[in-house]
Amino acid sequence: MTQHPLYVRFQSPTPGPRGHHPGVFALANALAREGRLSAEEYRFWRAANDWYDATYPNPSDTDPTVYDPHLNPGAVAWFKATARHLIDRVDGYLTLLAHHGVPCERVETTNPGRIVYEDEVQVVAAPMTPFRAPPAL
Repeated sequence: MTQHPLYVRFQSPTPGPRGHHPGVFALANALAREGRLSAEEYRFWRAANDWYDATYPNPSDTDPTVYDPHLNPGAVAWFKATARHLIDRVDGYLTLLAHHGVPCERVETTNPGRIVYEDEVQVVAAPMTPFRAPPAL
């Protein structure tokens, strides 16, 4: 019997400075913050972010420490594979990122790490072995 992934994440294939792979929303938000979006792209981004904000819970509203780098180093959010209504709408973000040459990949797993938050549509999980930056030379 084939085991199906339980969790889905869209993220940069390259880790950021803190060692984790920025997710699709962080990547799109960076484009907006940097002023790189056209007026039409900005309208899409704003409407899409507003839809997601209204459609599912923000883990930080429930637990302000969920992304705390000392308590939960490297914690990132994962969609539950059953949250199709959320996953299907990521395509617009992927198109936006591709238009700007920002790579983003889909990752699926049955073990996202140590789960520090969970609701009906998502989990936030910290890696079992957190990223450690190499010592400064």
